[in-house]
Amino acid sequence: MLSLTECRQRFRGVLAGTKCLSPASVYDPLSARVAESVGYEIGMLAGSVASNTTLAAPDLIVLTLTEFADQVRRMMRVSSLSLLVDADHGYGNALNVMRTVEELEHAGVSALTIEDTALPIRFGQPEGTDELISTAEMLGKLKGAVRARQDPSLVIVGRTAALKVEGTQATVERAKAYADTGIDGLFMV
Repeated sequence: MLSLTECRQRFRGVLAGTKCLSPASVYDPLSARVAESVGYEIGMLAGSVASNTTLAAPDLIVLTLTEFADQVRRMMRVSSLSLLVDADHGYGNALNVMRTVEELEHAGVSALTIEDTALPIRFGQPEGTDELISTAEMLGKLKGAVRARQDPSLVIVGRTAALKVEGTQATVERAKAYADTGIDGLFMV
């Protein structure tokens, strides 16, 4: 088994490489072990998949950070996958994001994404639409995430849905501002 730092360094190596890789979609210890046994080095645990498989619930932010981190911990106990996880909105404000990073880092993730979507979805919000938090609030979350990281090899990614909500120019402006926080990558949906 690789150490958590070695898993994270392997993930950074993949990001620095020139190949386009598809991670294994994993959701529990068995799927992580199977993915690794057939040759995957990178796994991804999506928030929706975690909610579906842990609670049999839809992706409506009902899975708690503790439940999510516990699932990651169980997966990493039996696997040396470099695991990318969808940490949704970080479970709250900048202080909550710091706690999220701390918990998920100790659970064994190699990388995590924090998104700028306003979550949970507010009552009455039209189905299929996204609302974003302000750029200033997201900058606080990303700065908090970077500050909370203990292992410098942990990859922190800022995720934005601005392209479909605010358009190209606003997305570029958000992406530039997010990059200036010290995060390791950007994910645009």
